[in-house]
Amino acid sequence: MRRGYLAAVAFAVSVGVVAALLTGTATAANDPGAAKANSRWLATKLKPDGTLENPNGGALPDHGLMLDVFFAMYASGDGAKAEPIVKFLDDQGHATDYFTWDGLVPGAGYDKVVVGGAAAKTLVAAEVAGRDPRNFDGHDMVAETKGAIMRQGPDKGRVSDYSKDPDLAGSVSNNANMFGQALGVIGLAAVGENDRLAIDKLLTQQCSEGYFRVFFAYIPTKETGDHVTPDGHKVSTCDEGKPLDLSPSDGDATGLALSALLAARKAGATGLDAPIAKTVSWLKANQSAGGGWGGGVGTEAPNTNSTGVIVQALADAGGADAAVDKGVRYLKSAQANATADSGNKLAGELGAIAYDPASYEAARTSGINGLDTWIRAGSQASLGLAQIGFYTLAKGGGQPPTSSVSVTPTTPSETGSPTSTPASTTSDPAPTSTTTTTTTTTTTTTTTSVTPTPGTSSSTSAPAPSTVTVTSTPPVAGPRENKPAPKTTTPKPKKAVTPRASTGARVPPPTAIATPVTATPASRLGAYLTNRLAGGDHVEVTEDGKTYVDYDATADLVLALRALDQQPETVARASQFLLKPEAVKAYAHGAPYEQGEASYAEPLAKLVLVAEFAKSDVAGQLRADLVKLRGADGKFTDAGSFADADETVERHAWAVLATAADPGPAVELLLSRQCADGTFPKHLDTAECGSGDLAATTAAVTALAARPHTDAAPSTRRPDGWTERRVSAFVAAVGALGVRPTGEGMVTGEAGEPDVALSAAVAAARQTAGLDASGTARSLGKLVQADGGFAKGSVAASDGKTDFPTSLAAAQGVAGRSWLTAADSPLSPAIRLPLSEAQPAGTAASGTQVLAAAQSDSQPRWVIWGLVGLTVLLLTAIALVFALRRSIKKKGATP
Repeated sequence: MRRGYLAAVAFAVSVGVVAALLTGTATAANDPGAAKANSRWLATKLKPDGTLENPNGGALPDHGLMLDVFFAMYASGDGAKAEPIVKFLDDQGHATDYFTWDGLVPGAGYDKVVVGGAAAKTLVAAEVAGRDPRNFDGHDMVAETKGAIMRQGPDKGRVSDYSKDPDLAGSVSNNANMFGQALGVIGLAAVGENDRLAIDKLLTQQCSEGYFRVFFAYIPTKETGDHVTPDGHKVSTCDEGKPLDLSPSDGDATGLALSALLAARKAGATGLDAPIAKTVSWLKANQSAGGGWGGGVGTEAPNTNSTGVIVQALADAGGADAAVDKGVRYLKSAQANATADSGNKLAGELGAIAYDPASYEAARTSGINGLDTWIRAGSQASLGLAQIGFYTLAKGGGQPPTSSVSVTPTTPSETGSPTSTPASTTSDPAPTSTTTTTTTTTTTTTTTSVTPTPGTSSSTSAPAPSTVTVTSTPPVAGPRENKPAPKTTTPKPKKAVTPRASTGARVPPPTAIATPVTATPASRLGAYLTNRLAGGDHVEVTEDGKTYVDYDATADLVLALRALDQQPETVARASQFLLKPEAVKAYAHGAPYEQGEASYAEPLAKLVLVAEFAKSDVAGQLRADLVKLRGADGKFTDAGSFADADETVERHAWAVLATAADPGPAVELLLSRQCADGTFPKHLDTAECGSGDLAATTAAVTALAARPHTDAAPSTRRPDGWTERRVSAFVAAVGALGVRPTGEGMVTGEAGEPDVALSAAVAAARQTAGLDASGTARSLGKLVQADGGFAKGSVAASDGKTDFPTSLAAAQGVAGRSWLTAADSPLSPAIRLPLSEAQPAGTAASGTQVLAAAQSDSQPRWVIWGLVGLTVLLLTAIALVFALRRSIKKKGATP
């Protein structure tokens, strides 16, 4: 899927940092000593050239996080330590790697594709560094930022991702979010060029309660005009999106938006007093009892990352001294300091700030785990300690104003202890003109859109904390991962790629859990899957420094969350992302690489199901495109240069499910491929087989069972329209699935290790057939890792690291049901085992169906076979006794 979420989160972190920097007025107890200590610690994490390694790998560094660190250093008064970052971006010409696609696909003309949020963040960075913003890396960043603000059309006023080259316009999806919008307003305000369109667009994303949402969202409309898309959608306001669950509150976006509004007002914009007051009121009302704030979806719990951005903005706004003081105490309670940590594991990390106080306490005895999380959290948290607003920073005010509250360092490291309080303060100063715009690292990661095969993207290590980034979607690579990519594209992702995490902004907890460990396995897994999304709406994979949208994994994730009945907002966002015209063209039709018309069956099938779940009008056209690929023999054949020649039963099953209302000969084709033992082969071109593949069999069972949704209960007799052959094949296949699971409902590998993915698939298929899958759900629930995901293979062999594809595949097993039986499913099972006595004769199903029913997860196989054995022995004994008695009687009757 698209790397909208991770990128969006990373962007959020950057934005938070920027926001904090821009907030200049410190009307409450700031602690420049603590901020400076953090800057010194951050400086030790930079490479000599000023870069930070991207935790997701690749040739390009993490530009967005680098800028977050840069802002933190300037806010603390240690701008000299950030000079290597500026030299790398400006003097060495690497800024364009960040705000265009050129760094990902050099020399292919992609320097014409601009990532709006990244351009805005680069503008602010140039201003903070005191460089010429009109000649930074050879670019006029003022003009670049203004050029990214759309002047007409549905995105009018939005800081957008776009292409200057019309020939590449079809390759770019506008994933720009509120972090980029706020940074654009801040950067232009600092040069005295307020852009009213951008300011007004920002205001539309404030809900009536006072908070801001982070993602722009399209909604259907009957309105007409330039603001409506050809398919009848418009960008909603925050309030308009609430009925569709498209407007969750977001602390990071709200803090950064406040910084932007303050910057615009200081630069002369009018009519902002009421929105600013409403924002401040909401933030004050939503501060936790401990003094912290949370971010958005996946980062709701209080954390230093979000708190730093918000404290910076509130300090700049004024009138919230008590909340700011409490926030500073929260931030300092998570910072390593000489007084408390001189003799423990943090003794060499003085000044570092953890994601939350609990993480700090844990690190005192175990040391820092997840360095990337500490860097992201600290870079934004430091802004709340320094309380220099973004506007002030951008105007060259990277030092606390003399009227600010000053704090005398209480330790040699200049870092206050977690419980320290200011040693001295001056009288309350008048609010300064600095505005802190929390720019969660608007790390824009350029992404090329690719459609890996289902489940191919795998995470070899625990994913980095997801962050909100400004993301643009670079050229789509080949539509199928296992096919050669066009010569003009970047290399295709390999099968073992780590889903892209963050490029800079909002940092979720190190464990990436959005729910307590005491929550149900389903809710924990749902939170884990949501936290793996880039931009909150798609999955990404990264290879050789290039990021790809994994549409296929995104579709699988939507269905997984449907089965779990978790994270409805995530489901809505990801579904909307998949069903955008540009996503459909890339995923199902190979745009822009196919030279002629092209269509792919499995992507179309999954999109049909996603659309029907979402009750979208595009389902009909998608299904029509799919049916065009079905031949007279029932086989679905891809059209295009990237056609899938490796036809599998699973691929065919998806197509059968999407055309369940009128499958034509596709079902009969599937039945003709069944193996002698009731299983199905992996490949559809296997004409005869003795035994097949368990995963393929689960797909076939689901496809054979499905019918268009109806409220009627599944039949225990042969359903209308089913042939006896279909009933017999179905019962035999379900019976075959009952052979592999253990008494705990788990399928194990050769070494006895649990096969999470296969266990879940078998459980889902058996549940579809009406059999109990609760044993698998209970067993999988015990295997959920701390972050809510699953390890691949045994926990010991994986060192406890979670694996994204395995976690994705586990969903149906954890739920104890198939997505086909989930709420709002467009399909429902047509049949339920065991079949009744009235089952028509001749189906040859009775023996197998009894076995399938008996082999539910409620009894171990040895118990079942033991009972069968005892029954056989008893019958044999009775027969022997009967024969012996007859023999004795005959002897007594002889004369």
